[in-house]
Amino acid sequence: MRIEIWADVVCPWCYLGKRHFERALEGFEHRDQVEVVYRAFQLDPSFPPGETVDVADMLAEKYGMTRDEAVEKNREMEQRAAAAGLEYHLEGRQAGNTADAHRLVYLAGQRGVQGAVVEALFKAYFTDERPVFDRDTLVDVVAEAGLDAAEARDVLASGAFASEVDAEQRAARDIGATGVPFFVIDRRYGVSGAQPAETFAQVLDQAWADAHQ
Repeated sequence: MRIEIWADVVCPWCYLGKRHFERALEGFEHRDQVEVVYRAFQLDPSFPPGETVDVADMLAEKYGMTRDEAVEKNREMEQRAAAAGLEYHLEGRQAGNTADAHRLVYLAGQRGVQGAVVEALFKAYFTDERPVFDRDTLVDVVAEAGLDAAEARDVLASGAFASEVDAEQRAARDIGATGVPFFVIDRRYGVSGAQPAETFAQVLDQAWADAHQ
């Protein structure tokens, strides 16, 4: 069984959905026969590389709310994360272009450490309050998760895997994923959003049964 997860490393719902899915997978009888692949999805691919904006300011403008309301939404998200065992620190967080991070996630997939790199990027951004938009920090984070630092630096400098990242984002549109996280099982079943672990468990059981009836 192959499960593809479209996500962005600065999407709070994506990290939450990842954790819910992992809990479901832990209890799945056939988990040893499941391959998980992360696919690129940028929340805002038009964001100028190298620039950042305060998350609360961005939310206020995007959803037509006051900044205080946006701050409160972030506090609510921190509480949701805590209920799932995640530690979020959203006050003062910056948003920016994540193309470089996705290119390193793609590299990690080629090197067999994609899961560890994705987890490290989420934790760096949401828990450790590290920037994931500058290349020096990105290299440090992915190296800690198992990628070769020199190779990661070369990928960032060369522009490698940019076309692959773009292709994954187009694929998301082609399958109807307008938001993330979006989970696709064997290109037959789709689950949108940070669903409860119980929902993921039901879909895993159903997909396996349908494929092996």
